[in-house]
Amino acid sequence: MLTQRTELDFKGQNIFVGIDVHLKSWTVTILTEELTHKTFTQPASADTLNNYLRRNFPGGTYNSVYEAGFCGFWTHYKLKAMGINNIVTNPADVPTSQKEKLQKDDPTDSRKLARSLRSNDLKAIYVPDPATLEDRSLVRMRATLVKDMTRFKQRIKSFLYFYGINYPPQFEKSGSHWSKRFMKWLNEEVILEHDTGAQALKILVQEAEQQRKLLLEVLRKVRLLSRSEKYAANMALLRTIPGIGPITSISFLVEIENIERFENTDHFAGYVGLTPNRHSSGDKTNDGEMTFRGNKTLKSLLIESSWTAARSDPALILSYHSYVRRMEPNKAVVRIARKVLNRMYYVLKNKTEYVPGVVK
Repeated sequence: MLTQRTELDFKGQNIFVGIDVHLKSWTVTILTEELTHKTFTQPASADTLNNYLRRNFPGGTYNSVYEAGFCGFWTHYKLKAMGINNIVTNPADVPTSQKEKLQKDDPTDSRKLARSLRSNDLKAIYVPDPATLEDRSLVRMRATLVKDMTRFKQRIKSFLYFYGINYPPQFEKSGSHWSKRFMKWLNEEVILEHDTGAQALKILVQEAEQQRKLLLEVLRKVRLLSRSEKYAANMALLRTIPGIGPITSISFLVEIENIERFENTDHFAGYVGLTPNRHSSGDKTNDGEMTFRGNKTLKSLLIESSWTAARSDPALILSYHSYVRRMEPNKAVVRIARKVLNRMYYVLKNKTEYVPGVVK
């Protein structure tokens, strides 16, 4: 007598999952090697997805993908821990048809991801170790506080300008601002006609003072991090390069995590964003401005450091003088930044200190 087989076994078969992540829900598309299984919405939970896959495709090899964004990498870590081969991809690199651009919705995005994953058209971005990710958060917090501090200072200066309050002679130069004497002048000697205006100024000054204390606290923690065993050796190597200070060094180390993941200096420059846009057709090739892609924080720090490097390293001084004869200084320093970046790649890759003034 024949009996109905109720056991399922997808051993050896690949299951492809495209996940369009949101704060409270995920839109999921599941494909087999040949068929489209289903597109559905579920709670934003890795456990829910894992249970569904193991219930409907027991024994299969599960492959999933979602786009990098606000949700970070916690989803990736959880899916990997559950045995799901997950990757995170750059949204700009997902193949998209014109129709999908014009009729964009969550199901379309999840189907697009699953389809591209099955056809092997997606490239995974680098996912850092959780410990490095938390180190990065601390260093990035310092950068955020610096921006906030600049805003507080601008508010105070705008307030003074609005009420026609001029700086005393000893504070006419901007370099003397925000010293203890300057803050004492703001607190004790700036006089407004009415008490409400004085209260408003006092609140602005208190905000700036509190922000400064918080910034100093975070800066101390960042310095302790840079002296830790995990970063101290590479920090020492990077500091041998003229223009590369402690903040630039620790920022690069927590962002890249491992220099070995970059195949060459071109790959490293592409990650930072020091590669030009290029439009080539036939015999015409046009190299434009720097690409909008890349790590904006590292790019800004590197260019700022390159101004110092161009005045400190004899080899870079010669290069800078050569560049400014045929281009603007702001464009010349970008070329210097690429040279500085190459030096950073060399010292980290070879664990060798940089020797200033040597041209190779």
